[in-house]
Amino acid sequence: MPRKPGTPQGPGTPSTTRTPQPSGPALGARRKALRVVALAATAPYLVLKFAWLSGSRAGIPDGSPLLEPGMFLTLANVVTLAMDASVILLVLVLTRPWGMRVPPWLLAVPAFVATGLLTPILTAFPAQLLIRAAGLGSGAPAGEAARPFLDSWVFTVVYTGFTIQGLALAGLFVPYARERWGRRWQGVLGRGLPSPTGVVAGAAAAGGLLVGAVYGYWAFGGTAGMGAEQAAAHSAAAGVVSGVHAIGALAAAAGALLLARGGSRRAWWPLAVTWTGSAAALSWGLWTLIASLGPQLDGGEQPTAAVQLIYAGQMITGLLAAAVLTRFLTSRRDG
Repeated sequence: MPRKPGTPQGPGTPSTTRTPQPSGPALGARRKALRVVALAATAPYLVLKFAWLSGSRAGIPDGSPLLEPGMFLTLANVVTLAMDASVILLVLVLTRPWGMRVPPWLLAVPAFVATGLLTPILTAFPAQLLIRAAGLGSGAPAGEAARPFLDSWVFTVVYTGFTIQGLALAGLFVPYARERWGRRWQGVLGRGLPSPTGVVAGAAAAGGLLVGAVYGYWAFGGTAGMGAEQAAAHSAAAGVVSGVHAIGALAAAAGALLLARGGSRRAWWPLAVTWTGSAAALSWGLWTLIASLGPQLDGGEQPTAAVQLIYAGQMITGLLAAAVLTRFLTSRRDG
């Protein structure tokens, strides 16, 4: 018998009502252009990595340690090639309808890592270009030839590509995140997080202050704790990198405290500070720590134990702040 309009459905009757699924931000001309730019920006690095894995010496001068055979170098090239290639998949997730159905963690992890690795480049690389243009870029001692490693054009091409990638990905991620998770940062911070999370935030703040202070000291020309070669090669350009890492650690510390404390502040900007700061501290701290434990590809001396401790502290600070960030977001899941 036909069901009358408005008659409730019985057990086992398929429901015709479905929960609407986000379809993703409309792909206007700006987002389409950003997608093309982001994909194109991966090309220089991918081409170089493929060339080197195929035996090419493009951009590698005579005498470079990169010409020495070794499994570590091959593995490093494969890993970094895969990391840059993953940007292509990330761009597709952010711009295709099926990207809205990707499990949150499967998108959040690579987006977090991309934020962490690219944000310091976005800030430090342009500043280094200005410093070098002013003739303050080289830290090599007078009269001593620097070890050949890569031709200078390689750094310019690669880091320009990374900079463009970072800007384009940010332009794609923000509208995606607003459409899918906008409610998580709407309104104010609200009640503070439980006490255990507050302890984690306090530990992140302590670590961030310590790491930020050391990096700040190096940024302004200090060399204590460095090896002899690293200290001799210290320059204004290297100081910029240290300064950026100091800011990242301090941002992670401040953001974690703000999220744990709660209050009447708008939620979006403490979230942005914590996301960016913790991503930069964790990603670069882990990356530099791993690199310091293996063979030095530039042929230089091994980082000192003090430098490795700072790398580890940077990583731990980012990890603790990321834990606070995760706890805050999960607490607003049903908000």
